[in-house]
Amino acid sequence: MASPPDLAHIHHVELMSTAPEASLRFFVDILGMELEAQEESSAYLRGWGDYGRYSLKLTESSQTGLGHVALRAWNTDALERVARAIESTGRGQGWTDGDHGHGPAYRFTDPDGHLFEVLYEADRYDAPPELAPSLKNQPQRYTGRGASVKRLDHVNLLAADVRSVREFATDVLGYRLYERVELDDGSEAGAWMSLSIMAHELIYTRDHYGAGGRLHHLAFWVDTREECLRAADLFLDNDVYIEAAPSKHAIAQGFFLYAYEPSGNRIEVTTGGRLVYDPDEPPVVWTQAERAKGQAWGVKTIDAFHTYGTPPVE
Repeated sequence: MASPPDLAHIHHVELMSTAPEASLRFFVDILGMELEAQEESSAYLRGWGDYGRYSLKLTESSQTGLGHVALRAWNTDALERVARAIESTGRGQGWTDGDHGHGPAYRFTDPDGHLFEVLYEADRYDAPPELAPSLKNQPQRYTGRGASVKRLDHVNLLAADVRSVREFATDVLGYRLYERVELDDGSEAGAWMSLSIMAHELIYTRDHYGAGGRLHHLAFWVDTREECLRAADLFLDNDVYIEAAPSKHAIAQGFFLYAYEPSGNRIEVTTGGRLVYDPDEPPVVWTQAERAKGQAWGVKTIDAFHTYGTPPVE
């Protein structure tokens, strides 16, 4: 049996916005996240169930898309091992002193050019009195504002060569591959991976344009399907563009709602999904014909879901 991975989970993601004020209002008022801090051109936000100080760094930029994905190691020794493994691939960029709420981080890129960093030292969230929870095993009280997303769930990145980034994630970073899509020509169109029993945490899907370093979506968790439906009503009432109405995925079996935040980045509100307890389960391989059937309940996926990403391709 494989040894436990050195990485624990995604600590936070930086999202770039060309409309920072409107994007901030979306995440605070409509998704219901808390503004933990603001520094220069960035805002740091959290869901009510995030144990760290934030899970989303929202940064003003001339283009949309991903800033970076930050992964947290289990301890300092694990951090050093992962950094050495990355450095041996030639993809390392070296150490930074850290950022708001976390210590030193080792920066690197995946084979498609997405920027990552791995860290260990990170502040735990200490709620102010007005957000103090009633239960001591909960980091913050539930506010009920907007969709009240609980935490960052996963990130889906686009890649020109899915197999190469998937192998980097499994062989170097220690991710476990749970499901993938293999096309009739033998190429790989998608890979769903995790560091835990959750069905996915890091996803790569094929970039329709063969571009590099683009984002498909960020996903935020709510506890029930009803909360996904409520989020859809909130999006409707606030003129948020809904790309895909609530339904159920076939891959990983998660319940979903997809929309665009004001600067154009795709955001998912999600819940459910299968848990993989079997330590020996082989990856589930979906064929091109099976994927053509659409989502779990037969809902066809709109074309833009397979072609649109950020930053947009001219």
